[in-house]
Amino acid sequence: MKFVRFIMKNAALASAPKHIEHFSKFSPSPLSMKQFIDFGSINACEKTSFVFLRQELPVRLSNIMKEINLLPDKLLTTPSVQMVQRWYCQSLMEILDFLDTNPDDHRVLAEFVDALVTIRNRHNDVVPTMAQGIIEYKEVFPQDVVTNQNIQYFLDRFYMSRISIRMLINQHTLVFDGTTNPVHPNTIGSIDPQCNVGDVVQDAFHSAKMLCDQYYLRSPDLVLQEMNHKTNSHPISIVYVPSHLYHMLFELFKNAMRATIETHENSNSLPPVKVMVSLGGEDMSIKVSDRGGGVPFRKIENLFSYMYSTAPAPQISDHSSTPLAGFGYGLPISRLYAKYFQGDLQLYSMEGFGTDAVIYLKALSTDSIERLPVYNKTALKNYKVCQEADDWCMPSKEPLDLRKYKVA
Repeated sequence: MKFVRFIMKNAALASAPKHIEHFSKFSPSPLSMKQFIDFGSINACEKTSFVFLRQELPVRLSNIMKEINLLPDKLLTTPSVQMVQRWYCQSLMEILDFLDTNPDDHRVLAEFVDALVTIRNRHNDVVPTMAQGIIEYKEVFPQDVVTNQNIQYFLDRFYMSRISIRMLINQHTLVFDGTTNPVHPNTIGSIDPQCNVGDVVQDAFHSAKMLCDQYYLRSPDLVLQEMNHKTNSHPISIVYVPSHLYHMLFELFKNAMRATIETHENSNSLPPVKVMVSLGGEDMSIKVSDRGGGVPFRKIENLFSYMYSTAPAPQISDHSSTPLAGFGYGLPISRLYAKYFQGDLQLYSMEGFGTDAVIYLKALSTDSIERLPVYNKTALKNYKVCQEADDWCMPSKEPLDLRKYKVA
């Protein structure tokens, strides 16, 4: 019986390219934070969600799977990237099993929730596994600017797609599993309609502080200030996904603490990490300021590159490395979390002094709309970029010796 299941499973996976080709012709349907909230609180119909997801998830998966195949062959052949491809193919086929099922059957709806949980668990290690694939590629093959640009372009889209797929899965499984979160009873799925920003700042800071204390035996303090320009009421709250905000802040605090301690290692006192939360009519902004010595201007963009890391690359099973460093993916993925609902994350650094990191989020749930990658001709062009001569002069490291040139 196991052999029969094995044959059937492999036959199904073999037909995956045909399905990918079909579903990638459709564009994903972005949802706003308000739509997520309204659906979960007012019209929480499991049948409607099921019918939407069994079409939408294959579209999102297929769009990004078409782009995986556009990566350099040398990267595609790494064991880690091939493993990620297998996970995506298997998950796609498991969702497609529900296309012809009856949405009125409660057993079908229950099986769908179980399938989504299985898929979510399967994809838990996608980020470190893909990162391991990049390391395998870099260790064997020489680097060039164009390939690095293509990989950067792809990974931004790939990880953004993953965030969106997990968002859909989490909303469905959390809303329809029949239980409530005892810690956050008012959340709708993973969304908090009254997300207290100050509380998330405090939680993220104390988690980073605990790690910092374990490794360095000291840590800077937090100074938090809130400015609500819409009303005078405090604390500031917005409609948002607390786990997304926590992820961004935790990464920024880790970086700020590490820089602060290494810059002031000979000092008896550490300057605090300052946080300003500001709510306006359109934006909700969070500025994290440190006195960690800053970063040279030319290196700022490197901090958002998947091909560059200031820390030694860990192995997936390596638990002995510095807890405040890793694959170097913390900042680029944090920026994707900010951009996912039309926000952003930017760094402003003063070398010799410190760095300001600013998270920009939409203040209104109607403006917080998913930012989703779509596979089309424009995307295709980005993978076919060739290196051309720069139309700006490159600065010379040595002064030009004019004696070599004779006046005509």
